[in-house]
Amino acid sequence: MNVVMRDAMRDVAKKAGERAELVSALLALTVYLTGLTLQLTGNGGPAAQALFVAAYVFGGFFTLREAVATLRGGRFQVDFLMLVAAAGAAAIGRWEEGAVLLVLFSLGHALEEYAMGRARRSIEALGALAPRTALVRRGGAAEPVEVPVEELAVGDTVLVRPHARVPADGFVAAGSSSVDQSPITGESVPADKTPVADRAAALADPAAADAGSRVYAGTVNGSGSLDVVVTRIAADNTLARVVRMVQDAEERTSPTQRFTDRFQKVFVPGVLVLVAALLGFGALSGEPFTDTFYRAMAVLVAASPCALAIATPAAVLSAVGRAARGGVLVKGGAPLEEFGRLSTLAFDKTGTLTEGRPRLTEALAADGAGREELLRTALATQRLSDHPLAQAVVRDAPALLADAPAPAGAPEAVNLRAVIGRGVSAELDGEAVHIGSLSYADTLAGPPVPPALRERTEELARTGRTTMLVRRGDRWLGTLGLMDAPRPEAAGTVAALRALGVTRTVMLSGDDQRVADAVAREVGMDEALGGLMPQDKVTEVARLRRTGRTAMIGDGVNDAPAMAGATVGVAMGAAGSAVALETADIALMSDDLRRLPFITGLSRRASRIIRQNLWLSLGIVAVLVPATALGLGIGPAVLVHEGSTLVVVANALRLLRHRDDG
Repeated sequence: MNVVMRDAMRDVAKKAGERAELVSALLALTVYLTGLTLQLTGNGGPAAQALFVAAYVFGGFFTLREAVATLRGGRFQVDFLMLVAAAGAAAIGRWEEGAVLLVLFSLGHALEEYAMGRARRSIEALGALAPRTALVRRGGAAEPVEVPVEELAVGDTVLVRPHARVPADGFVAAGSSSVDQSPITGESVPADKTPVADRAAALADPAAADAGSRVYAGTVNGSGSLDVVVTRIAADNTLARVVRMVQDAEERTSPTQRFTDRFQKVFVPGVLVLVAALLGFGALSGEPFTDTFYRAMAVLVAASPCALAIATPAAVLSAVGRAARGGVLVKGGAPLEEFGRLSTLAFDKTGTLTEGRPRLTEALAADGAGREELLRTALATQRLSDHPLAQAVVRDAPALLADAPAPAGAPEAVNLRAVIGRGVSAELDGEAVHIGSLSYADTLAGPPVPPALRERTEELARTGRTTMLVRRGDRWLGTLGLMDAPRPEAAGTVAALRALGVTRTVMLSGDDQRVADAVAREVGMDEALGGLMPQDKVTEVARLRRTGRTAMIGDGVNDAPAMAGATVGVAMGAAGSAVALETADIALMSDDLRRLPFITGLSRRASRIIRQNLWLSLGIVAVLVPATALGLGIGPAVLVHEGSTLVVVANALRLLRHRDDG
């Protein structure tokens, strides 16, 4: 309870601090309008003067504080220029002009901070997803004990009641339910969760636990109760890592932001030099000093790059926050902008474009044999093997036999013998069974592989299948085709990326070139490169970068070197991998390719909005400077200036409403 109270008080203090500047700006506006009313009705004098001075105080307090802080840091910023202009207006007796300058500037700055706070709060809301307390089963007690989540330790068992939020990262030890993981992974459909088969093994290596048993802090349980074993403390869970990294991303400036920062360092002193030149020119021309000084102050206001300073940070913050809510972690403005401009995407094959496990895709019976006999013989034999290809046959063959009920008393295979890398042999109902590659089949004594079956097997191999011929006794039953099948969403994702402006897609694979070509054709890749070792992928990514900006999409672990060499590295399924979270520039929290079009569309839109904001900001300065030099007053200049700042921020905030399919 103390933790909850402390966090609540901190939130209240933060909100009060955010509102103080807005309250001060509104007070400045009130006293200024009161003073202006007195002046316009002929009741001015000392009372109106005092109100204008009060407007200086209320409107200039936060501006002065920020200007002092930046000057101590050795930087000139917009706040300093505005204070100089307001002081200059007061020096020549134009108190009302200086007051309107500070009122409009402080009001615009306060509204800008409020709008930026809205973007920050969308990020901070992620941290509020995790509950503050958890129900822990300890010491053999019949009822769980409620404790703050900060007190949870690895190995604790927590009770997650129906429709409650999961308090910690962990795995399900008991119970089953559906869990809404959208706050972390962006998945739209709740994921079914079941207990792990081996609790000790899962606790020893949580990352190896099945995804159907892992849960994350901040996700929402469905209608069933779950006992969850904690695998990460509160400060180190996936949600906490994401929140920290998103907050850190605000500090990682984009190329455009670095340009605007450099521009301001030169531009602000340049404006002061321009003002000094105008004063000198006025003195030489014989113009009254008050007129010259007022014009110089108006130019000072017009040249202040308020909107320019906020143009990029507002867009980056909004886009990073929106991405995080959509299950994508973007580590700052640099990868966001770069991803929005690239034209080439390089994909790892296994586990990225494909499901990452072989599947039985074809069962072709030989002439004179039946498909059912082929499958039942292979199934009985491969049950004895723990090879991944054998396990794929055991897993997928029953579905292909669904229309053929198993005969009663079906014999079981015995005496399995493996020939490493080639095949297996066993005995089934007194007959020898051989299953393996074509090269293995050619070494067997007895009848050779029939020409028609050989041709069909070679055709399967040409289409990227791994083939296994099956012989029982002296009869060839047929051939099985297995393949690491493309993800169902892969082809649609590639098409969507192409529609968003990606002009080149390349698949990098360690598999045989024929396998790579087959997968590439199925999902719509432009190019496929097979037979690559990890260092070869690094070389290929470097080659692609020479032709343009390139992103590398992989699992973030064994693809880390290639991702590091790309313009932007994108890791999939990062919610379950601390390594992927750390190594990637952009991390898709779920193992879902459909997040790629989402972040591609969002980053491209963010890049467009940043460019729009920059052109608007620079255009306003380009128009206002000559206009004020020719006689436009301080009031209209600051009104246009602060109005453009609010337009820039509002334009950036549109990114918070970016559609999930946009």
